[in-house]
Amino acid sequence: MPGTRNFELLTHIHAICDSKLSLITRNSMDLKSHKNAGVVEGVVSVVVNTLLFILKYWAGVVTGSLAIVADAWHTMSDSISSIVLIAATGLSNRKPDKKHPFGHGRWEQIAAIFIGIILAIIAYDFLKDSILRLKDHTSVTFGTLAIVVTCISIVTKEALAQYAFRLARKTGNVAIKADGWHHRSDALSSVVVLIGILLAKYFWWMDSVLGIIIALMLFYATYTIIKEAITKILGEEPSEELIKKITDAVSEMYPEGLQLHHFHIHNYVTHQEMTFHIRLSGELSLEEGHSVATAIEKMIEERFNITSTIHVEPLDFEHP
Repeated sequence: MPGTRNFELLTHIHAICDSKLSLITRNSMDLKSHKNAGVVEGVVSVVVNTLLFILKYWAGVVTGSLAIVADAWHTMSDSISSIVLIAATGLSNRKPDKKHPFGHGRWEQIAAIFIGIILAIIAYDFLKDSILRLKDHTSVTFGTLAIVVTCISIVTKEALAQYAFRLARKTGNVAIKADGWHHRSDALSSVVVLIGILLAKYFWWMDSVLGIIIALMLFYATYTIIKEAITKILGEEPSEELIKKITDAVSEMYPEGLQLHHFHIHNYVTHQEMTFHIRLSGELSLEEGHSVATAIEKMIEERFNITSTIHVEPLDFEHP
């Protein structure tokens, strides 16, 4: 019987795939790494920012520079966002419960929005102060100590930003990415101070103009961070790359092709859920179709760390 032959073929393919799944490197983030990354990055950020604050505040007092003192407080604000990140990571790691069956992972998106708001407030202060300086024709004179401390700040903060961005890419944690932009905002503010130090004696307005430009850059970064977080909360379409990887993996199990389509993904941060449709031959029985769907769901869970639900359709089915 054709149905029996199909069922035997599928059973054989499933057995082969099951034996290989343990050897496949997962393409998705490691869940434990994701949980720990936010805490690690947050602690590193708090320690480094506190040390930088002390150094910059001391330099500002010694040189009499209000700009460096203000920049020191800007650095201290990074510690606040990092503490928020640590708290959000702790909340997101809580196990699912009756009221929250999908877990608490989206606290990370909420934290990203909160950090984005902090970033917007800093950008607003930059813009306001820069415009006021421009109107008042304000110029500043700095010393050698200010140059050295500002350079240390730029290098350190950009290193922190790169560290955060690398962790964010590895774990998919948008809150860490937001914190990375916060580090970069501090590095940019120090760049403004440094350029002002070097060029203020030639162009009195340079510090103010650069401050306005960087404020606009920070507003754009805020928009990007909040947009990404809200998109994940509302729900998103899976990437073409992910769809291709899943389609290719299913083709390895069922070379004849199952016509995967109608993909949807729900990102709960600590885990993801996906739904999609497959088309099977009408010769297969209900039990055989269920067997195919279950095998594919198991493969996706083990290989991509995604919980999937598959809707089965006959090959000749057409959507209205």
